[in-house]
Amino acid sequence: MSTQHPRTARRFSTAARHPVLFVLGALGCFVAVGWTYWAFVRTTTGQFADESAWAEAGIAAPDTQGPFLRFLDSLPVISVFIAAAVILFVTLGRRRWAAAGIALGTIIGANLTTQILKNLLFDRPDRGVPTLDFNSLPSGHTTLAASAAAAIFLVVSPRWRPLAAAAGGTYSVLAGAATFINLWHRPADVVAAYLVVGAWTLIGGLLILRTGNRWNVWEGFGRFWGASRAWLALCWIPGLVGLALSLGLYVYVQAIGPAPVPGTAGVPLFFWSGLSLIVGVGYTLSATACWLFGSQARLEGASS
Repeated sequence: MSTQHPRTARRFSTAARHPVLFVLGALGCFVAVGWTYWAFVRTTTGQFADESAWAEAGIAAPDTQGPFLRFLDSLPVISVFIAAAVILFVTLGRRRWAAAGIALGTIIGANLTTQILKNLLFDRPDRGVPTLDFNSLPSGHTTLAASAAAAIFLVVSPRWRPLAAAAGGTYSVLAGAATFINLWHRPADVVAAYLVVGAWTLIGGLLILRTGNRWNVWEGFGRFWGASRAWLALCWIPGLVGLALSLGLYVYVQAIGPAPVPGTAGVPLFFWSGLSLIVGVGYTLSATACWLFGSQARLEGASS
């Protein structure tokens, strides 16, 4: 027992003690953005599936478009206001100046990356699929909402991050689903936005943990209601179920043969596959961030 305690204290004395996890995670997100673009924009099969999901959205959920449109119209203001309020609180109340600056940089970096990718680097080739001829990947509205949620996740104390991950993940999923259901974006556009924000969250998170070693400390999951493992489960369960359902529906449609023209299928399976993909990716990224930041926070009682 006497030989174990010092090693444990040293192991948990520094936040982000395994920075390679953050670096590899960010690189993985950027690679996934490129794969999403290639799979759903550059290939005929992917273009057809994504366009079919978008065309079926107007048929599958027509009654939700009014409320979702109002939500989308106010989304930029809501996102900026909530993020600014929380960042201002922790800056003035907790004196986390560096964390506030890094969180703002994360928002700016994610949204700038989305605009550069969408308007300067990515194009939408003609693959014979009836579709709009301009690129819309990644989604700007989704990036703004998800990056605002990510900024809040970054600046709050570790014991609040599980709750922030579940709430922020839900907000991001609602924003992404709204852009899809209201026919502003295809599912791949939303997924790419989540991945861009995920990459920048890991970059900003590594900097925040390393520059805020003193306050990035906690007792672990389950010691406080905001740090309950239930929040983690509320991200993992819909995330993994959504991914599995999306893949299953996509494979099933390909097996039975999709409708020859997007939006003409009798049952909107591509729509449900796309919506499930948005839910799955959004919540899975939130769950992964919650787990990683929790495991990399400094353990309370360890010397700094």
